[in-house]
Amino acid sequence: MISDLLSELTGAEAACIVNNNAAAVMLMLATVAAEREVVVSRGELVEIGGAFRVPDVMRQAGCRLVEVGTTNRTHLRDYREAVNEQTGLLMKVHTSNYHIEGFTASVGEEDLVALGRELNIPVATDLGSGSLIDLQEYGLPAEPMPQNLIAAGVDLVTFSGDKLLGGPQAGIILGSREWIDKIQKHPLKRALRAGKLTLAALEATLRLYQQPDRLAYSLPTLRLLTRDADEMKTMAAQLLSPLRQYYGERFFVSAEPCLSQIGSGSLPVDRLPSYALTFAPKDGRGRTLEALAEGWRALPVPVIGRLQEGKLWLDLRCLEDEEALLEVLAL
Repeated sequence: MISDLLSELTGAEAACIVNNNAAAVMLMLATVAAEREVVVSRGELVEIGGAFRVPDVMRQAGCRLVEVGTTNRTHLRDYREAVNEQTGLLMKVHTSNYHIEGFTASVGEEDLVALGRELNIPVATDLGSGSLIDLQEYGLPAEPMPQNLIAAGVDLVTFSGDKLLGGPQAGIILGSREWIDKIQKHPLKRALRAGKLTLAALEATLRLYQQPDRLAYSLPTLRLLTRDADEMKTMAAQLLSPLRQYYGERFFVSAEPCLSQIGSGSLPVDRLPSYALTFAPKDGRGRTLEALAEGWRALPVPVIGRLQEGKLWLDLRCLEDEEALLEVLAL
């Protein structure tokens, strides 16, 4: 059972799986706080791709949003002063796709849980992109871990099954058995449930976490994130000559250091040292470069680069088969 696996890995009493994290947030809100108020810091009212906005999801779930604090500073007293008889939930949202720096203040889960216990109000955290491992042990920037929030007493935690976790697109809700049982019985659950293939893929991914000493090799997402830049530099050197033979008449083809963006709503300001192949048009026309990028995207197996600084960049971090790339590009 996936719920048992997640309990083993996180310490949560129970878990619920739906088709993505937006669904997880909506289902959690509809179960816990429908027709009631949800207190959230203004600095945590996130929007992700596809115009998914926390206030809109709350409205669709039948909740009333109560914003507290300011964009850059929110204190525990702000939550306390917002609580009344209509309050159904105290909620934190991890800003997984942006970062606020400077004169800032926020309230940690432990303090919010203490307030929730005092006032008999549940506390929930939406992590967006959740990591089941300490990424710092792999030389990567830190990211909140669901199991730490469960240990801190947070009643419900939502996060994605894909992104940093490395599995299929899915939404995961962790929490007490009492709350998860209520969530499982909500009418929305059937509409938002994950399919069999998603569940099978998620189970297979979670089983990899049972052997943490092998995870850097067995989990593709982690393996690619932890690749050394020298490995990509070697690949670039091997690819440079054949690519110059094919594209050299029209483009300046070079191997250059670059920074990989982790992306997918994860670690928004952090970059990883990498190496790329770059293509700059000899005629100096931007349209020539755009045509190359469009042509590669239209291939039977698309080749996706990024247009930047008048060049088309192919970051090699996620390339594992050089010969396959050359074959796709008809070399």
